[in-house]
Parts: sequence; structure tokens; C-alpha cells
Amino acid sequence: MSQSQAADVKHTDVLIIGAGISGISSAFHMKKHSPQTSFEILEQRDSIGGTWNLFKYPGVRSDSDMYTLGFSFRPWKQAKAIADAPAIMDYLKGAVNDGKIDETIRFGKKVVEAKWSSPDSKWFVTIEDKASGERQIQSCKFIHSCAGYYNYDHGYQPDFPGADSFKGEIVHPQFWPEGLDYEGKKVVVIGSGATAVTLVPAMARAASQVTMLQRSPTYIVARPAEDGFANFTRKFLPSMMAYGLTRWKNVLMGRFFFWMCRKYPDAVKKRLLAELPALLPEGFDIEKHLTPKYNPWDQRVCLAPDGDFFTSIRKGKADIVTDHIERFTPNGIELKSGETLEADIVVSATGLDLNFLGNIQVSVDGEAVEPGNLLNYKGMMYSGIPNLVASFGYTNASWTLRCDLTSRYLTRMVNYMDKKGLGRAMPTPDMADVEFEPLLDFSSGYITRKSAELPKQGSIKPWVMYQNYIADIFLVKFGALRDNGLKFTK
Repeated sequence: MSQSQAADVKHTDVLIIGAGISGISSAFHMKKHSPQTSFEILEQRDSIGGTWNLFKYPGVRSDSDMYTLGFSFRPWKQAKAIADAPAIMDYLKGAVNDGKIDETIRFGKKVVEAKWSSPDSKWFVTIEDKASGERQIQSCKFIHSCAGYYNYDHGYQPDFPGADSFKGEIVHPQFWPEGLDYEGKKVVVIGSGATAVTLVPAMARAASQVTMLQRSPTYIVARPAEDGFANFTRKFLPSMMAYGLTRWKNVLMGRFFFWMCRKYPDAVKKRLLAELPALLPEGFDIEKHLTPKYNPWDQRVCLAPDGDFFTSIRKGKADIVTDHIERFTPNGIELKSGETLEADIVVSATGLDLNFLGNIQVSVDGEAVEPGNLLNYKGMMYSGIPNLVASFGYTNASWTLRCDLTSRYLTRMVNYMDKKGLGRAMPTPDMADVEFEPLLDFSSGYITRKSAELPKQGSIKPWVMYQNYIADIFLVKFGALRDNGLKFTK
């Protein structure tokens, strides 16, 4: 783009992509800590909320407590710590309205391409209007990608043999049909992750029978839906003080549990499995259906608030089958063992399709960026890409914890560069000192399927992708902006 053309393009200091939890966090921090900076939020859908507005399946809820999934700046005041999607949406709408963030959001705007120009020290962003299909170009100094980590347009769906012959309905939780009637029907939920563990008890309330069909077991733990400590402290302390105490209590407990899982995996596994007999019918085969082959937190541990998943099994409304699919039949699913599961509805809770920066086509000075060749910097920037920050949460804790840190870091960097008259900040590793490692130390299928296509982390800081909120506080919130990895230029 020529200088004369660039001069005619609308410019904003910071473009925030996505109006979910991460984007709202970014906007709040920008308003509070960098008020001189102009910014806009571009949201491709017609509502805020991201994940919590997209998913409509029965029982959809968080699997993290709201005292850590909530924002650092806005207390969670409801009794339930494990909240459903409508409650989370109310919380997000309150944050947007009270912070007057709604004034900065442009709905129905999809970012399809971002081109960095070093001569201009700007990004030139191509934005598509979802309603008309028209495209326009807008420039910015910084991009903050809050588009999440998975494809909104489709989930991961295996190619099931014989699926076309099935007379019932096959649905994916990411695209739940409005008004799907499952009352009195036989339902098979394929999968054993957080979505399946949520769906089974929710659908079991109305269905005649719900079967969770899994290839291998997952760790599932029962915990109270309400946080007694939070509800107690809220009665006697100011809301922000009570919220902060509960937040840190949960951060420390979660960190301790994760440390125990990595340090003493056999002991933790034994403890988790010892809780199950009291929750299940006598004679239930725990070894076959609920004893994973991997250690706790090698994959995410699933949560059953108030033990609802186990209650549905105990009442005979749900069951678990551990087997492999041979093929679909007109009336259900034939398994490798020869058993057949009858079904009116099959729910394919088979996971997400991960992507990088919302599938935006990114280039730097005319050269296309290949995500698999990038190196993570402090969990929020990438080698060779200037003036771009991306929110990516934790795998072993609440997503929002790191997103709040990332948003605050962005304001620090913007303010510093304005003060010093700097135009570019780009992570630049010394490759002689750094070894590439997978971005996420996690064995879940939705991650391993896409691992080669995702950026990598390094063997030494600041290139390590920490899964540790406390370590990140010192690295991101209090650490120096200038280090041997981030290069600033005028």
C-alpha cells in the first residue's frame, strides 16, 4: 500500500479482535490504564460473549470456578461458583454496560487478513462485513487477538462409517439445533471430555436413557457447585475484598492440586478413584469405565458439580460404555465388541478444531506467516510478528487469569512505546540458545491433532509457555518490558 493510500485509511491505535471474555478484559484495561489510546473491538457475530454465546447445548456451563474465570476487576456475586452460560452472559453484559465498552464494539465485522508494513509501522487489516460481504481496510498500530483458539465455523467431527444410514439425528454440540426434542428418547453421547460430562446429566433429566460412549476413560471429580468460603466472606466483607480472597484461595488450591498431580501422580490417582464407589451404584465397573491410562492433568480433569454426572448413573438414567465404533446402523451404533447401542439421537461431543488467531491470514512485509514456525513469547506474542498480542489462557486453570495479565501487559507496552517514541516491538529469539518444544504439554486429542500447525514454545524463558499463573504474574505484570527477547525499534 502506497503512502498516499495509507493516509486515506481509517486508523485506530489498537484493534481488538473478538468480544468474548478476552476482548472485554482488553477493553477494560485499555480504558483504565491507557486512556489516551484509541481502540475498537471487532466482533464477527452479533453479540458479545464468544464461547458463552455460541454454545447452546443442554446444561452448557463453565468447568472452572467463576472466582477465577471472572475478571480481576469485577466480582462474581452469585451463589453458584460453577455457573451456566446464561449466568455467565449476564455477568459479561454487566461488565460491558457498566464499563461503557459497548460503545467501542462493531458487530458483524470479521477480520480476514492482517498485513504488517514496516515502512508505515502499521498493520493494515482487511475487515469483512458479515451482512453485505463488503470489505474495507483499516490500519492500527497494535492488534490484540482475542479470537480464542478454536474454529467457530466447525468443530471436529470424525468420519463415522455408515453415518448416512442412521435414521435418527446426529448433532455436534457446537451447533446445537434449536428446539431439538430428546424427551423420552434414547441418546448416545460420543466422547468423555468436559462437554460430554456436562451433556449426560442435563439430557438425562428428559431422555429415556443417555449413554456416554467413550474409547477410554477420563478423570471425573465431584465438587460442590457453590463455594462455601465465598458465600461466607461475602456476608461480612466488601464485595471486592471477599472476591479477591476467594480468587486467591482458588488459585492457590488449583496450583497445589496441579503440583501434586505432577509430583505424586500415583497418589493423586488413587485418591481420585477412591472417591468414586460412594457416588456410583454397587458393582459399577470403575476400572473399565472411570480409570484412565494416563496420569491426572495429563489431560484436563472433568468436573461434575454436586456430582450430577454420577447421580444420573446412580438413578439409572445414564450409563457409560467403553468401546470403539465399528459402524453406524439405521437404529444406532455397532461397536467393535459386537454390541449394538440403540439410539434416536447421537451427540458427537468429539472436540474442537483448533486454529491460530481465528484463521486470519497474517503477513509481515509481504511474507506470509506460518504458525508452525513461530515461537511463543511470554504466552502472548510470537517471534517475527511485530505489534501483535494474542490472549491464550491456561490448560490447567481458568482462561481469564492469563487473559487479564495479557491485557495489562499490552497497556504497559503501548504506554512505554508512546513515551519513548517507539514504533515496533517484535519478539526476536537467538535461535542458538533456544530449542523448540510443543506449545502445550497436554495429551488431549483436540491439541495433539493440531500440534504441528500451532506455534511452539522454547526451552528457556521468555520463550516458555508457562502453565503457572503465579509465575506469569512476576514475568508479565512485574517483569521488565525490555529483555533479550523483545526488540523495540523506532
